[in-house]
Amino acid sequence: MMVFDEFGPEKVLEVYEPRIGLHGFLVIDNTALGPGKGGIRMTSTVTAEETFRLARTMTWKCALSDIPFGGAKSGIVAEPKDLSKEEKKTLIEAFAKALKPLSPRLYIAGPDVGTGKDEMRWYADANGRLTSCTGKPANMCVKPGEKCGIPHEFGSTGFGAAQAALEAADHIGMDIKGAEVAVEGFGNVGTFVAEHLYKFGARVIAVSDRKGVIYNEKGLDPAKLLRIKESTGSVVNYTPGKVLEGKDIFELEMDILIPAALSDVITSENVDKVRAKIVIEASNIPMKPDMERVLFRRGILVVPDFVANAGGVISSYAEYRGYNPKQMFRTVETKLRNNVRLVLEVSKQKGLMPRDVALEIAEKRVRKAMERKGKRLRVKS
Repeated sequence: MMVFDEFGPEKVLEVYEPRIGLHGFLVIDNTALGPGKGGIRMTSTVTAEETFRLARTMTWKCALSDIPFGGAKSGIVAEPKDLSKEEKKTLIEAFAKALKPLSPRLYIAGPDVGTGKDEMRWYADANGRLTSCTGKPANMCVKPGEKCGIPHEFGSTGFGAAQAALEAADHIGMDIKGAEVAVEGFGNVGTFVAEHLYKFGARVIAVSDRKGVIYNEKGLDPAKLLRIKESTGSVVNYTPGKVLEGKDIFELEMDILIPAALSDVITSENVDKVRAKIVIEASNIPMKPDMERVLFRRGILVVPDFVANAGGVISSYAEYRGYNPKQMFRTVETKLRNNVRLVLEVSKQKGLMPRDVALEIAEKRVRKAMERKGKRLRVKS
């Protein structure tokens, strides 16, 4: 169910183009801080409600990251693997043209599940403005050598989630070297989380994809995992290791659990079986707040999604500003570490769940921006 409250959503648009089979959604939740920022999710199951939930998450994520973007999200109902490149391109181009009256003035698109740098190229070309989206290919520039694309394939979200894990580990006095880590999902986010934590000295003991989990308590090599997945189609073909069912990754004993793919994977059915000391929500909405509260009461530290996975939107801001990749990674590291530290310190001081603290900070920033915006509108009228 979509909830309308003081923050939004400001606009909800449903797009149909029966001739080509296009059915899409755009939810612009709040633009008090700037144009709504959020990726285009392409799955066969995306709904208006899911799009709204993700858009609201983006409102808080941008506010907490202290960047001049509001919250938005869009979705296209389609299964990417069932589409040819041309069919997918046709859908993206039609969607971009339909959203042109709002993008980039009130909505800036980006990659999400089912979309990447190629889709952003098609979107920007069809829209006619390079500023209509971020996550574009590196060779898409406003001018040669400046304000070029920073594709999400650079791994900014995963890099940021790894920084969040470092800060959370420091917070509870855990040495990241030798810490046991499990990563659910080995895609654009999970691969980079695993890679960076491995470089920091953590032991990646389990990784999953759609075909199952590969587990080895002695540790897995992320680079080898990626080669195996690319050559065979799944991480479960990695050796040596034990193959488990996908759901089993949430029940393994470990130090840090990182959901990095799907929404609602920790539920009332498995929340009591989670045995990690820290959960870093690298994916969007891997569990509902009431599940986080269960873990909080059990003494498990959860860094919520709009705090932990903000590396992607901070990277988008860097691209929007014309930063180069080195500047982008430095910005992501600084903002992520500062944001996580602030939230966890206040959480400890007040005895509140990290999500509640982060929401309080983000809401306060959005309210102030709404008040300023309201004053400006009253002056104009």
